[in-house]
Amino acid sequence: MANDLGNASPARTHKTRWWKEATLFIAFYAVYTWTRNQFGSDRINGVDIPVQAFRNAIRVVRFERWIGLYHEESVQEFFLSHRWFIQLMNTYYGTAHFIVTVTVFVLLYKKRPDVFPQWRNTLAATTALAIVGFSLFPLMPPRLLDQPCPPLGHGAQCLEAAERGLDKGKTNFGFIDTLDVYGGPWDFSSGAGAKMSNQYAAMPSLHIGWASWCAFAMWPLARRRWIRALVLLYPTTTLMCIIVTANHFWIDGVGGQLTLAVGFLIGTGVHKWNQRRLDEKYEAQLLTS
Repeated sequence: MANDLGNASPARTHKTRWWKEATLFIAFYAVYTWTRNQFGSDRINGVDIPVQAFRNAIRVVRFERWIGLYHEESVQEFFLSHRWFIQLMNTYYGTAHFIVTVTVFVLLYKKRPDVFPQWRNTLAATTALAIVGFSLFPLMPPRLLDQPCPPLGHGAQCLEAAERGLDKGKTNFGFIDTLDVYGGPWDFSSGAGAKMSNQYAAMPSLHIGWASWCAFAMWPLARRRWIRALVLLYPTTTLMCIIVTANHFWIDGVGGQLTLAVGFLIGTGVHKWNQRRLDEKYEAQLLTS
């Protein structure tokens, strides 16, 4: 485009401000946490959430068994004798999810400002879609399948044994709540941790969704092989972590990936729309200047 003097107009530059992005990040996460936790209540609109979450877990287990990929209990059992590893995974589950995501968010802001809004939008859309998933499909994680029902706990022992068992004579699922047994930085079984968290937000797994978001967003910055190896190792380790700690079924991770894919489409679409809007606004200002 040319101005009145026939010279090419200067290209529009879009500046992001750290305080604005930090405020948006904190505000969105606060809204996400509050909204997510609303669906962790015992009853919503007359629906018994723990029972519904348990029955959805039964559906997941039966589907995984039907396709021959129900191995979460065996994977966890293999590592249970290694106490140090279980404690490491408990700590990893409760810390890396937030620390790594915030770190990547800051690195994107500083190192990839041209695509930062696109990936910020993607993270927001992915998280919002996950809230929809939590509300429509509350899912009890494996670690709670053999725990008491509220108000004593968050699990499903109050249901009929015949409904609980997948095989004749089987009275439990065999999963261990590693955080409760081995300890870690958080406690979701009692106290503030239990009150402030949604115990049935297993599908989709945002641990996998956010970890994959970090990997995809950081890949162009990973110039060295060892850095690329770490980038790929992060979501892989996260998948192992959620299974070993019995916080998710593996299929929850698939749900997390699909949610990220849709979130990326939405985030990219919003980013392109906003860029066109800002371009048109900038060109209009040049014409009137």
